[in-house]
Amino acid sequence: MAMLSTGPVTLKTNLADYPVTRALKQGKTSSPLVAFDFCGPPTAHDGFKPMVRDDKFDAGELAIITFLQAKAYGKPYVMLPAPISGRFQHHCIGYSTAHGGEIKPKDIEGRRVGVRSYAQTTGLWVRGVLKHEYGVDLDRVTWVTFEDAHLAEYTDPANTERVPKGSKKLAEMMFDGDVAAAILGADMPKDPRVRPLIPDPHRAAQEWFKRTGVIPINHMFTVHEQISRERPDVIAEVFRVLVESRKAAPPEALETIPPFGVEANREAIQLAIDWALEQRIIPRRLEVDELFDDTTRGLVP
Repeated sequence: MAMLSTGPVTLKTNLADYPVTRALKQGKTSSPLVAFDFCGPPTAHDGFKPMVRDDKFDAGELAIITFLQAKAYGKPYVMLPAPISGRFQHHCIGYSTAHGGEIKPKDIEGRRVGVRSYAQTTGLWVRGVLKHEYGVDLDRVTWVTFEDAHLAEYTDPANTERVPKGSKKLAEMMFDGDVAAAILGADMPKDPRVRPLIPDPHRAAQEWFKRTGVIPINHMFTVHEQISRERPDVIAEVFRVLVESRKAAPPEALETIPPFGVEANREAIQLAIDWALEQRIIPRRLEVDELFDDTTRGLVP
């Protein structure tokens, strides 16, 4: 990235459409100082590898786990205290009754469970819930994966298995009995044979929220550290338009999107760090405050 001059800037940005970004993406919220070139792929997570491996974007969303790995491996990005998406994850793992009856969380021990990538953020949250809420020994599960991590430096742990390219899709493997369960999230098939592995998952998620106060974060807004270092005025303006865009979101859409601000997200970020270390997704313990810099840490909505 070249040195940034004073005056207006254009940021190459990877950002998808969410309730909190829609006003920004549609041009209803804008800035005289910052223009956004939304040049990322249609599916934002397809831009995560180019961002952390090739510095392809100046700014945009990153999965919280991808960002933790990026920070651990010294990539030049800094986080804004601006969650772009989040959700409760209890419902994101299911199984098929096509090859047997009901199974419970502990029943996946000693069996194979599918997930798109071991370092996928949804997988992190689901595994953490299974371990801490249902006593599942995660090391006794073989995690069947389809993709590597976004960070080239990372290697999946020993109890993972990579599906060869051209093989069945994950949902098909679940129906054929090749895996006992699958972490599919929004891609969970609408099929009467599919059951949630966690009983009554939405009620369980609400009870968990009452106890923890945490809405699991999916994606955070991030910027190249050079921009934050050289142009704190640009960072403040980026945050301002993100705040304005969030205010334009329907109130009901904000029920499962964490609020803005470092302190408002400290517990959720700390939990993501703890579980990422526990699941061997990051090589060292990170501190919440090191994910931000002096410019982004002080941003308040």
